[in-house]
Amino acid sequence: MTDAAAVSPPLEELETWKGFRFQVRPATPEDKEALADLFARVSPEDRRFRFLSGINKVSGDFLERLTKVDHERTEDFLAFDGDTLIASAMLAADAEMERAEVAISIRSDYKGRGVGWCLLDHAARHAQGKGIELLESIESRDNVEAISLAKEMGFAATAYPGDATLVLVQKKLA
Repeated sequence: MTDAAAVSPPLEELETWKGFRFQVRPATPEDKEALADLFARVSPEDRRFRFLSGINKVSGDFLERLTKVDHERTEDFLAFDGDTLIASAMLAADAEMERAEVAISIRSDYKGRGVGWCLLDHAARHAQGKGIELLESIESRDNVEAISLAKEMGFAATAYPGDATLVLVQKKLA
């Protein structure tokens, strides 16, 4: 019998609107080190935008939560250029599977190639396939790039209740 944890999930090839091709697959517990390296190669400003705090290094406990997911309500899509982990798109749904939050991080040297757009689309299609009706993300008001990208993809942006430094972007998937 094969150990399920030892079997790598299949890679899916995606192509950005800029013609950049990369592979994406769900995270596994074996990806913890690669994910730590990814976040070390994300700019400090982008780490602040992703985690909504000024962290210098992503903790081991948090890396555990990103790699040991249930693959039902929670999924962390990892994007690869060959053997290089270039991005992560975390998708976490509520218990009713009606709404989900998405958060994306991209290595600094891979920004500007359309990876964020492509991963957001991939996560949205996955969420819709699971019956999720609303996809959302909480963004720093300073993260103009992410808010603009979300708006281009049909998300509505509103002030986050109770915190003027944040913006809630939402898209109905039904």
